[in-house]
Amino acid sequence: MKVCKFGGSSVSDAGQILKVVDIITGDPARRLVVVSAPGKRFKSDEKVTDMLICCAQRVLDGESVADDIAAVVDRFELIRADLDLDRKLVDHVKEELLRRLDAPVGNKAGFMDSIKALGEEFSARFCAAVFEKRGFPARYVDPKDAGMLLSSEFGNARLLKESYELLREHLEPLCAESIVIFPGFFGYTRDGAVATFPRGGSDITGAILAAALKAEVYENFTDMNSVCPIDPRIVPEVNCGISAMTYREMRELSYSGFGIFHDEAVMPAVKAEVPINIRNTNNPDDPGTMIVPTRKTIPGRVIGIATSPGFGTLFVSKYLMNREVGFVARLLSMFAEEGISFELIPAGIDDVSVIVRDKFFQEPARSKIIARVKKELEADEVTYEPGLAIIMVVGEGMRTTVGSCLRVVKTLTGTNINIEMMNQGASEISMMFGVRENRLADAARALYKEFFEERK
Repeated sequence: MKVCKFGGSSVSDAGQILKVVDIITGDPARRLVVVSAPGKRFKSDEKVTDMLICCAQRVLDGESVADDIAAVVDRFELIRADLDLDRKLVDHVKEELLRRLDAPVGNKAGFMDSIKALGEEFSARFCAAVFEKRGFPARYVDPKDAGMLLSSEFGNARLLKESYELLREHLEPLCAESIVIFPGFFGYTRDGAVATFPRGGSDITGAILAAALKAEVYENFTDMNSVCPIDPRIVPEVNCGISAMTYREMRELSYSGFGIFHDEAVMPAVKAEVPINIRNTNNPDDPGTMIVPTRKTIPGRVIGIATSPGFGTLFVSKYLMNREVGFVARLLSMFAEEGISFELIPAGIDDVSVIVRDKFFQEPARSKIIARVKKELEADEVTYEPGLAIIMVVGEGMRTTVGSCLRVVKTLTGTNINIEMMNQGASEISMMFGVRENRLADAARALYKEFFEERK
């Protein structure tokens, strides 16, 4: 059995939904379909999830929400009319949206989750109706009925372990009888409250269901033929896709900025050893990118380069720092006490740098930590510099090859780009480099030319 997930662009309008139906019904092994909320139909369009978030925020701010409700209802009415579906579907959209918006707010984050999850619910109900109208046995399944139990961390929920068995027991017999349409992005707490995964969490839902049902493959349909080896928004001339990559490569790349696949979504499928196939809804005959446990590698071959701006460096210097047992531990405990995670800690004899995401290291926490480092650790110098970008060069083929790092360094220095920091992962399949944000595009283009242009 195959589990298929379709992103927002794949269900953005009636025409796209019909493509989904054709893809699913074209392969009898495709039995479970996970859908996102309708996405953008054109560049200046608005995603349904964003429309719902706006509705919820207006209620929280005490503002009128009538126009926003009408906009959401109109979006689904257009889909209904184009597909000639039962008007009761749109009636449900309006009634359920009003009911939830009128409910007591209580926990603000929980209230927000209950509203923004509706995009996926409505999308799944509409898709199920389209299958049935075209004569295919299909049914909408509510995550609550199926056993999708999540933690109460609203907006950032995690799956509870017992969910896997509950989901398998509920969904296996249903998939044997009909095509199951399952909404992505959300589940329910033990108390029955709606909770959502992080944004982009429909990918997580799909991977969870693929793992629970031990699917032969998890097909993730997007609007691209395959994963590009580098961000085409930065390097428009990229003209090659990745045919196959390992779980480790995808995890490294997605964490470092690859946007095609939510990084947390890899893990459920990885643990269950379910292959992942990224494919294009608009070009379903293309084989796409396979993500598998292992693959044949070519020595020295780089599979992808991820780029991510928005970092900063806290630089701490103290003479004979290396002689102080627990210095770095005390430094990092200050970050932990403020709830700030770090990305990397390059260190020398008399200095240490803490690489953090700049958006998380804001005032007043920044000044507080700097003051504590100066006072409690008696540092000679403490400075923070934003504007750092991270470049991650990834490839299983680098693990057994001498000189991969030198090749990157020569490429960047040959382009007159200063390397602020560098680090190689313990697995030896990734190398991380830090450069100034204003040189990120230059660095990406130079590295693409060095590692991929020869493959044209």
